[in-house]
Amino acid sequence: MTLFDKIWDSHVVQNVQDGPTQLYIDRLYCHEVTTPQAFDTLRDKGLKVFRPDHIYAMPDHNTPSDQQGVIHDPVGRKQVETLKANCKEFGITHFAMGTKDNGIIHVVGPEKGLSLPGMTIVCGDSHTSTHGAVGALAMGIGTSEVAEVLASQCILQQKPKSMRINIEGELQKGVTAKDVALYIMAQMTTSGATGYVVEYAGSTIRNMSMEGRLTLSNLSIEMGSRAGIIAPDETTFAYLKGREYAPKGEAWDKAVEFWKTLKSDADAVFDKEVTYRAEDIAPRITYGTNPGAGIAIDGAVPALDGLDEAEKNQLLSQLNYMQFQPSEKLEGHSVDYVFLGACTNGRIEDFRAFASVVKGRKKADSVVAWLVPGSWLVRQQIIDEGIDKILEEAGFELRLPSCSSCLAMNPDKVPAGKLCISTSNRNFVGRQGPGARTVLASPLTVAASAVTGKITDPRTLL
Repeated sequence: MTLFDKIWDSHVVQNVQDGPTQLYIDRLYCHEVTTPQAFDTLRDKGLKVFRPDHIYAMPDHNTPSDQQGVIHDPVGRKQVETLKANCKEFGITHFAMGTKDNGIIHVVGPEKGLSLPGMTIVCGDSHTSTHGAVGALAMGIGTSEVAEVLASQCILQQKPKSMRINIEGELQKGVTAKDVALYIMAQMTTSGATGYVVEYAGSTIRNMSMEGRLTLSNLSIEMGSRAGIIAPDETTFAYLKGREYAPKGEAWDKAVEFWKTLKSDADAVFDKEVTYRAEDIAPRITYGTNPGAGIAIDGAVPALDGLDEAEKNQLLSQLNYMQFQPSEKLEGHSVDYVFLGACTNGRIEDFRAFASVVKGRKKADSVVAWLVPGSWLVRQQIIDEGIDKILEEAGFELRLPSCSSCLAMNPDKVPAGKLCISTSNRNFVGRQGPGARTVLASPLTVAASAVTGKITDPRTLL
């Protein structure tokens, strides 16, 4: 059996004949954007939340990163207030904006030990795949499905196919988990894993930190997969031990013994399997308007030669929006904004990496920088480790936890036409603001670009 099979099969309540599987859900996460209609569905049907102690909620998308006293946007404010009211009415734990428990839901879940190996985890958000890094089956779901889980702690799902992506070897200097993910997406395309649950394996993954694994799993959805999962190991256990909601004492020992069984069997058969070499991966950037449109930072935008008419039109459409040219090298291209944060790269390791580059240097005067921790715990770690002082001396401001400029749902919007190099997960048209242009990159690459004012290979500054 694969790891995915083991978790899925152990959560099957019943198989509907000629239909979907009724799957038990261990953990539901809720944020303010996708849940109001789900709670309205319960009211319309006169239902209660079946297991409120299995559900945790927090606002993150609309949360400002400059201050958190008030949300000025009336729609965002209403969504945050509605989430709070719904949690109170239905008895759900709510981590309010501005409190020590708050942050981006996909950062807070693992760091509090709410996301654990072997669990099934869902949330009305595509990047729920993040939690698969701890060895859980974690999937984004729609609003109607959120209502299903609220009412029954179950969901109806067709079982996806299985894929294993092996990464073997040692990463080069300056190459991070974000670069690995961007490389895989460029190889697989943004639809290459559609219909699959992907298990990441191989020596590169085994040697990857927990934060790196969370970044990799976070981006699984960007190649179409239903979920990304990594078998739990000693790295996982060390990360989870002592976390607020993780098992304690004898319960911890029993849990670890079970978690050690959560791995694909040696003779497990996957529906698809691919292998990549770590030494083939350089620091990456994107040039287009989907995360799979990426190149090595010292490479060039694809040429039009050899493309059919449809491919040419698609490439030119992306490049026209991004104001880039076929065959152009992007290294050295001026940037206007830099963003460090999001559920992709808003963890302590990401801020350590950023600080390692900017230490002893100064932010380029031409650059606007948003450095936004993924949670209040991360922010406190930054302060405790003195990283905030390094950032301040380099001319950067540490902001408050928020989804921030990952998406244009709060004040951190990139103006039309401006180019932002970002650690977030999506570079869609208008993702960071109407008309904004986004280049995705790692914290190291974003840091190097922040001090030079142009797209810069981090290896030149390490």
